[in-house]
Amino acid sequence: MTVTASPVPILKDNYAWLLRDSATGATAIVDPADPQPIIEAIEKAGGRLDMILLTHHHGDHIAGTDEVRARFHCPVVGATADRHRLPKLDKAVAEGDTVQLGNAVGQVIETPGHTRGQINFFFPDGPILLSGDTLFSLGCGRLIEGTADEMFASLAKLKALPPDTLVCCGHEYTESNGRFALAIDPENKDLHTFMGKVEQLRAAGQPSVPSRLGDELKANPFLLAADVGTFADARAKKDKF
Repeated sequence: MTVTASPVPILKDNYAWLLRDSATGATAIVDPADPQPIIEAIEKAGGRLDMILLTHHHGDHIAGTDEVRARFHCPVVGATADRHRLPKLDKAVAEGDTVQLGNAVGQVIETPGHTRGQINFFFPDGPILLSGDTLFSLGCGRLIEGTADEMFASLAKLKALPPDTLVCCGHEYTESNGRFALAIDPENKDLHTFMGKVEQLRAAGQPSVPSRLGDELKANPFLLAADVGTFADARAKKDKF
């Protein structure tokens, strides 16, 4: 029993994620902001959609939700804390709740920092993390609504996941994140190796994600930060980079 995740490129640099439970064929889409390419991707994959998962309320993650729901008549799942600013939810979830995709069970992790109500979904049977705008490859989300303390604590939760977890984030930011990481950590050999692979993928027109959490733990400056102060300093520098 395995859950797989495929990126669906949308908008300028966003990814929605198409999940599939191999045991049952059940599928879900994560953050369907642009309905047409998402509907096309679902149809190409067999035309089945069992669930829509939302990580946070920003328009570049939710704008196409109602159109996709109307097409496939499936429930929408999002954060209880953000239900007042999300599309109408069929299931509101919080830390410790689960979602069922076929035979697979996804865990809800509250990850405030980028927004107050951000949540991530973790499927151990991948293992797959749908990290929205919390954790990016070689980066993390801007502190738009939350604090450095909140984001540092959120990332600590994600760092504790299995190292083979695939990080399925919401944007293609890896190259720009990597340039910043190299600027503040130029002697990191793991980072140089990571960036070499990213450059090869992007040169071939391929997504740089998902990345592997174990690799992020060695190269991502925000995961390498030893304390909140170090993290906050790096985040402030990235905002001006």
